[in-house]
Amino acid sequence: MKKNLIFLALAITALLPKKAEAQKSAIDNCILEKEAMSHFRYLASDELMGRDAARPEIDIAARYVSEQFWKYGAKAISDNYFQSVPFRLSAPPSSGTLKLGSEELTQGQTILVLDGKSLEGSYEMVVAGYGLEEDLAGKDISGKILVVRVGGPEKMGPSQLFAAGRKKLALAQEKGAIALIEMYNLPTTPWTLLTNYLNKPQMTLAQGESQEAGIPYIWAKDLDGALIKAIDKGSAAKATVAITGKVNKSFNGKNVIGVIEGTDPKLKEEYVMLSAHYDHIGVGSPNAEGDTIYNGARDNAVGTVAIINAAKFFAEHPPKRSILLCAWTAEEKGLLGSAYFSEHPLVPLNKIIYNLNIDNGGYNNTEIITVIGLGRTSADHYIKEAVSAYGLETTADPSPEQGLYDRSDNVNFAKKGIPAPTFSLGFTAFDAEIMKYYHQAADEVDSFDLDYAMKYWKSYLLTAQKIANAEDKPIWEAGDKYEEAGKALYGTE
Repeated sequence: MKKNLIFLALAITALLPKKAEAQKSAIDNCILEKEAMSHFRYLASDELMGRDAARPEIDIAARYVSEQFWKYGAKAISDNYFQSVPFRLSAPPSSGTLKLGSEELTQGQTILVLDGKSLEGSYEMVVAGYGLEEDLAGKDISGKILVVRVGGPEKMGPSQLFAAGRKKLALAQEKGAIALIEMYNLPTTPWTLLTNYLNKPQMTLAQGESQEAGIPYIWAKDLDGALIKAIDKGSAAKATVAITGKVNKSFNGKNVIGVIEGTDPKLKEEYVMLSAHYDHIGVGSPNAEGDTIYNGARDNAVGTVAIINAAKFFAEHPPKRSILLCAWTAEEKGLLGSAYFSEHPLVPLNKIIYNLNIDNGGYNNTEIITVIGLGRTSADHYIKEAVSAYGLETTADPSPEQGLYDRSDNVNFAKKGIPAPTFSLGFTAFDAEIMKYYHQAADEVDSFDLDYAMKYWKSYLLTAQKIANAEDKPIWEAGDKYEEAGKALYGTE
């Protein structure tokens, strides 16, 4: 009996390398270079004008992705492959001033009108901490301007500031405020950088049933906190506002969603979500060569092609668990497409056991894959095995101070409790090589190492296959800040 067990163990051990080689061979035979490059070249072509989520060419890109899902055999969850995402586009006012006592603030210099209607007149102000529900308890803000500190008590990254601001704005409007002013005093992001970035059209998700413009939402420069203190002490009881020429537009964007059913009678009820954003930043200032189209090959056509490749491979080789294919819109506008899906999922979130997201700024090392979130879930060994199979090494985030984990679509699902790392091109630092292409017109397929692209795509598929066939579901590592959310989502308290 003992000899038989030893023989069986040896036989299984001998089969493992063959099984791994068979998995790799299946991917190698399925993902053909010219076919994959054709997707890459088209999505990063000049004809798509940089895939700005507010430009009409984004719909062409969405249609292209959906057609590949259909061609390869991924199924639509509903009538088609699109999830409609309601957006509002808010352009800066033609002129804007805000007078607080003796201080006069000007649009684009010391204030930024981020959203809302035009407004003129003098109004009483109420100061209320960070503008959270508990800060507003017992305060009458109806018909008044609500003045609060930007962000919240905890440290927040840029995307979190905007998310917090949208919640405050909805709350202020619900309670009858005439406008919301957030006093900006954070040293982490210079005010000049904000004015360069925010003094232009901004997109947000439409709030509630209405997509119409609401009350004005304003950021005011108050780096030393003197203004908000003066208002709170009553030295500037009223604000005189003159915001004119505010432009607001409502329209719908598209997430592209497909699904491939798993083969296991039980495990097919669970999903491994493979995701990447397909938008980029569109058309901008000309570079030295006069190029104005920001093609976004690295960010993130390469990731979108990975999802298209996944549609082909998993339709031909379905794993035990189902595969959920997600191409997000408006990541560059504030992670909006993925945020909408996380609040309006097309499958139950507690059935999504893992999200292997893709986002990129660029690469400076073609011998590695950089995983943002490595070390945070129990699936790391699958990633390392798959990456190693293609002669590459797996490395963790080299620049944790940049807060990259919380700056991509994966964070919208991590916050819900879903283990969600980002599978990125290899980089060791935010150096000149990265910045040469990051959000630049130079980010084109012609400047991409195509041999590396093939290894990147294939190692991504092998990682997904291993996780989709694994016996155990990935979980957060003990102590991770999203561990409790995961326990709540999956009922594993």
